[in-house]
Amino acid sequence: MEKVLTLHHDTPELWKLENYRAKGGYDGLEKALKDMEPDEIIGMVRDAGLRGRGGAGFPSGVKWGFLPKDDRPRYLICNADESEPGTFKDRVLLEQDPHHIIEGIVITCFAVKANLAFVYMRGEFFLGAKRMQAAIDEAYEAGYLGKN
Repeated sequence: MEKVLTLHHDTPELWKLENYRAKGGYDGLEKALKDMEPDEIIGMVRDAGLRGRGGAGFPSGVKWGFLPKDDRPRYLICNADESEPGTFKDRVLLEQDPHHIIEGIVITCFAVKANLAFVYMRGEFFLGAKRMQAAIDEAYEAGYLGKN
């Protein structure tokens, strides 16, 4: 099986923006924002068969397609609690690749027209929380997060 989420985890200090960008990080976001429409992204995710990483493995593109097509405020929750039995994916992504999570969150927010996103993580993930906050700060400073 081809690695996707952990493809560059052998990169030293991948949690730092400069190292993430050197591996093509945020290129997908730039392409999505410049070249794609929200419905096109939802269709791409649906057609790719991407599924949630929780216990149910529900198809993400199908779930996103259920959202009403109105202008009510929307919020995205990234559940990084790792509370499903037998799942061990959240901590490693938070600690090793937080910019990947941020990039996915921003693309998802654009696709589903979410106004605000929250990351929920287990309280014991001290290193993951520290690296995620540092990555969020870097992403704001670089213009990947913020208004518009």
